[in-house]
Amino acid sequence: MDTDTPHAPGNGGSDAPATILIIGGRLEALRKARELGLRTVFLQHKERLLPGQAETADVLLLVDYLDWEVTRPIVRAAHEAYGFTAVMTLVEQATELAGRINDMLGFDGTSYEVARRFHDKLRMREWLHSTGFESVGCAEVSSAADVRDFAGRYGFPVIVKPLDGTASRGIAVIHGPEETDRAWAELTGLRGRDDLPMATFYPVDRFIAEEYIDGVEYSVESFSFDGRHVVVSITDKFHDGCVEMGHALPAILSDEDESAIVDHVVGFLTAMGLRHGVGHTEIKLSSKGPRIIEGHDRVAGDRLLDFMAVTHGFDIERYASGWPTRVLPALTDRPRPVLGAATKWVNGEPGTVETVEGVEELRAQEGVFGVDVHVRPGDVIEPMSDNFGRHVQVLVTADTTAAAIERIDTLIGRVRVVTRPAAG
Repeated sequence: MDTDTPHAPGNGGSDAPATILIIGGRLEALRKARELGLRTVFLQHKERLLPGQAETADVLLLVDYLDWEVTRPIVRAAHEAYGFTAVMTLVEQATELAGRINDMLGFDGTSYEVARRFHDKLRMREWLHSTGFESVGCAEVSSAADVRDFAGRYGFPVIVKPLDGTASRGIAVIHGPEETDRAWAELTGLRGRDDLPMATFYPVDRFIAEEYIDGVEYSVESFSFDGRHVVVSITDKFHDGCVEMGHALPAILSDEDESAIVDHVVGFLTAMGLRHGVGHTEIKLSSKGPRIIEGHDRVAGDRLLDFMAVTHGFDIERYASGWPTRVLPALTDRPRPVLGAATKWVNGEPGTVETVEGVEELRAQEGVFGVDVHVRPGDVIEPMSDNFGRHVQVLVTADTTAAAIERIDTLIGRVRVVTRPAAG
């Protein structure tokens, strides 16, 4: 299976390169698009421009893209000027914008309605129920009394989370009525918090209660080609409460469980109306059968896209621009894994960071794919409450997933975030 041989761009026979609009994301996405011979028009939020992006993009549009009324005329003018034929984003906060642009310009990409279906958790649940795909109890809640009423119908525990949140922010598992008032106060205390990381993009406002789903949770990464969904990888997940603290791929599964996950995710993507591009689906094998936890039309975090490029030989970031412009061909079957990988996070104790020890020594060890440090001396760290509160990510590869897990468990203790108690 050849996944990286460029095809001639769909440019009507012209020698001019195909042009794509890329919204947000990493510098690597721009580099990979250019390596494919594409011309890039890069639309980035004014708060998120990263080093190297301005120099790598052929055209840079810097705008508050959360405001459609501001963004719409700029995009339309850029389309007239540069003639891009596709739009791509890999970040949660821009998926609905990409849908609006596809609708406005008549592109064969994900529509706003489908993107909104993925982004709004209540809308997703109601849509899946209406299509008959699966039914999980859910309701919008606006008070602790609403949560108790919901539990009266579905029982405890109850999951409460923001309708359109991300990174495990504002999620609570409420096990009984005695926990409800305290949990609700903590959740609603996040409203209006502009001091939280990425608060501009993910403000906490409305909440949904969901029926608790038991079982083991997996992450499923996929790519869709004109309505044909290819599951690239299934990933084991490690949690500390609701916060993701690690992953391992490909997941260690029986053939029966793997088939059940693949079939359910393919059915889910079809039911949701996704036809093109990346999919990131969280699923549990519950006592009632496979059940969707959440679904997204964007890539997974924690560098899983980088892992898949080496474990499965499929660069999902490269395909995200290469497929809509048709410079890369559709996959004909699932990529076969050739390596295993695992990642886990190391956190420091609350306080002021003095130093992060052992990073360079760890990077030099066999099989270490990366050590990414997200804190600096002088930073004040608090008890972890969401994915933004994690400090050092360690990533390793090995011949198998089991070997990768063993390797990371052996090595991870070599890095340490040293803190001192924060000043009173």
